[in-house]
Amino acid sequence: MAGNFDYFVILAEMRTGSNLLEATLDQVKAIRLHGEAFNPDYIGAPSNEVLFDMTMADRIADPQTLLSRIRDADGLNGFRFFFDHDPRVVEEMLADPRCAKIVLTRNPVDCYISLKIAYNTKRWQLTDVKDKIAWKPPFKPAEFEAFLAERQAFQVRILNALQVSGQTAFYLDYEDTLRADVINGMLGWLGLEDRIERISDDLVRQNPEEMSDKVRNFAEMEEAIQRIDWAGLARTPCLEPRRGPGVPRSIAAAGAPLLYMPIPPGPDAELRDWLTGFGSGRLIEDFTQKTLRVWMRKSPGHRCFTVLRHPLRRADDAFRAVLGGEGFGDIRYSLGAHYDVPIPMEGGAEAMSANDYRAALLAFLRFVKVNLSGQTGLRQDIVWASQWSVLNGLAQFAAPDLLCREETLADDLAYLAGAVGVEAPPPTVRKEAAPHPLSTIYDKELEAAAHDAYRRDYITYGFKRWRR
Repeated sequence: MAGNFDYFVILAEMRTGSNLLEATLDQVKAIRLHGEAFNPDYIGAPSNEVLFDMTMADRIADPQTLLSRIRDADGLNGFRFFFDHDPRVVEEMLADPRCAKIVLTRNPVDCYISLKIAYNTKRWQLTDVKDKIAWKPPFKPAEFEAFLAERQAFQVRILNALQVSGQTAFYLDYEDTLRADVINGMLGWLGLEDRIERISDDLVRQNPEEMSDKVRNFAEMEEAIQRIDWAGLARTPCLEPRRGPGVPRSIAAAGAPLLYMPIPPGPDAELRDWLTGFGSGRLIEDFTQKTLRVWMRKSPGHRCFTVLRHPLRRADDAFRAVLGGEGFGDIRYSLGAHYDVPIPMEGGAEAMSANDYRAALLAFLRFVKVNLSGQTGLRQDIVWASQWSVLNGLAQFAAPDLLCREETLADDLAYLAGAVGVEAPPPTVRKEAAPHPLSTIYDKELEAAAHDAYRRDYITYGFKRWRR
């Protein structure tokens, strides 16, 4: 135990310099490092059979016990942990403020090329330069992007865990492992008085050459790297709240193993009619997570489905719901008073002309854009939430087997019925909302506003311009 920490973890990856860092820290008397204690292939090191009186089989059966023994051992004990190590200990160690986090990273291109060289030469460590085997790997763009995505996702997970728990980590880059002054600063951060005089010379840097001399297709690599969106500029930000699975909204047919998981506002009335067309004509509703699991267990071969709708048509229905007033009185008032949505004090679409309704819908879409971006003081209601966020909520309990499309709903429902071995009743055709149906007021400006408000839905689900 040292200072505020009982133990520590070096959160690194293969070829980031973690072996050198461990060799350097082995010079410190107060520190005991136990290698890759949670590596999926061995316990601590390839030659180890036992660590803290635990075999590999023991650790596989109970990794938390090994973590506890590392934490409770004399001195300041630690280990190296990579993104693909035993996931069962990740939450515990990241959440524990008594576990010091040392985050070691390296330029991902260097890391990737070094890893390919090591894999193909079987030289994972080098203690004598005479033993070096020269080999030039090819750079494979798709392989590198997958490599990068896995490691970036783990780094984001580490960062988020530290943020929500109010912790800080000690960050090192590969080059920092070559500096004794930086390592001594880290020892002070750990609460130790020990200092090192030099970096360990037990290991030799394996591939110090210029990158152009280490890769077969350097020009292709340069071109591929330029195409990678390092800054995440193409990422569509999501500032909506995380939504729950909405289990109570789910509706099952009593006469077929079919479960409808609505995304409001949807064609619920038509689908309720369709589901009652099976067997006894009853519906099963008002589920809790417990009762829905029971239904699933008793309905082998079941299919869950939802319906994706064109964002503009769905927004039109959402706006009509707000105008309807039930549950939206405060929203309706605020839209008119504070967000420049020209709606009458009372009444719905019937109280407006077609031109007035179109202008109000356009203003509502502009409100939705800023609302879902977290730029208003009003709630982000599920009625106008992005379908992407609602689907993410559904998937917390069970992802739908099929995402039906409103424009092909009859075919999709027939497919579902066939999948569970029942004959499908014909679905009711949904009519456009009235007055002022969307087909009579539609124009490019409305489409553009819908695209701005629901950019993620358009991109993720491939929506084109709305057509009747």
